[in-house]
Amino acid sequence: MNLELTIEDERWHGLEALSVQAVSAVLLYCELDPDLCEVSILGCDDTRIADLNAEFREKPTATNVLSWPAEDLAADVPGRKPYHPQPDFTGEIALGDIAISYDTCSREAAEAGKSTEDHVRHLIVHGMLHLLGYDHIRDPDATLMEEVEVKILGKLGIDDPYKR
Repeated sequence: MNLELTIEDERWHGLEALSVQAVSAVLLYCELDPDLCEVSILGCDDTRIADLNAEFREKPTATNVLSWPAEDLAADVPGRKPYHPQPDFTGEIALGDIAISYDTCSREAAEAGKSTEDHVRHLIVHGMLHLLGYDHIRDPDATLMEEVEVKILGKLGIDDPYKR
């Protein structure tokens, strides 16, 4: 897999290994050849992600993860699987970009009583699913995305974060 990792916050120790694990798990689940896929991940802090959130979503607050898909793969019918990405003329599949905030991830993990590493893998899985056309705005889409997310996390040995 072509993983372009940019670390803007030096507290992001181990982000590359966590990213490779999470991205690989998603690609394999979605039956995509990791050797053909291209993803960029930015490890940043709350200030940077708040700036990005303001610029791209008009929400000037920090968040845990943001994603920018290379193309819109969302299904036309709510609750259906997204369209499968296709290689470009070079044979590669550009999926898009993800930004993840150290501050918010660490805080959320501590509040939930889980390891930061597991939470980071969860958020990268979540961001990857957005790159692949999954979303949680409409209820049927949210149900599908949650089911897929839980299956992938289970393969990584991470408990269901949505368990009620």
